[in-house]
Amino acid sequence: MELQLALDLVNIQEGIELVKQVEEYVDIVEIGTPVVINEGLRAVKEMKEAFPSLKVLADLKIMEAAGYEVMKASEAGADIITILGAAEDMSIKGAVEEARKQGKKILVDMIAVKDLETRAKEVDAFGVDYICVHTGYDLQAVGKNSFEDLQTIKRVVKNAKTAVAGGIKLDTLPEVIKAQPDLVIVGGGITGQADIKGTAAQIQKLVKQG
Repeated sequence: MELQLALDLVNIQEGIELVKQVEEYVDIVEIGTPVVINEGLRAVKEMKEAFPSLKVLADLKIMEAAGYEVMKASEAGADIITILGAAEDMSIKGAVEEARKQGKKILVDMIAVKDLETRAKEVDAFGVDYICVHTGYDLQAVGKNSFEDLQTIKRVVKNAKTAVAGGIKLDTLPEVIKAQPDLVIVGGGITGQADIKGTAAQIQKLVKQG
């Protein structure tokens, strides 16, 4: 089980300073969509240059022109690139094809997908690397989480690794781990805490124990 740190509400320099505190505890650093919008793919490039031994995920949430966007993110140094499960089949297949050429991985974000089970099965057949259930900020605000959704996709996904994101904190982590995802994505549950390093260490310990 791997741990991914999501950076959403920082600039490049703040992001790098944050990762310095926790790099020994995380496997993947996510350059979140707001950072990409504010800073561009330069954020991916600078993070990869600062931490060459960490995998960097570019959370582009691609919806179309997938081959081109995967190529650009790959050039910037991203190891994993995200596309939306709600995108067209051709777009997801195009993303996978380009990622294979570049030696990169594709994570499909299932945010806002209504029929999770059916779509997870379909997407799994396209050869994607990760399928991620994700409760977005707007639903977290009204008390929703991704834990049940994770169990749903775990039942049907045969090839891809499974991932979970959205509001995961130290106290909700045991419930997540019970469902045995391959990748646990934590943002504010680490970055929003008073003791960032200590929290990351505790979360990593639980994740690694599985």
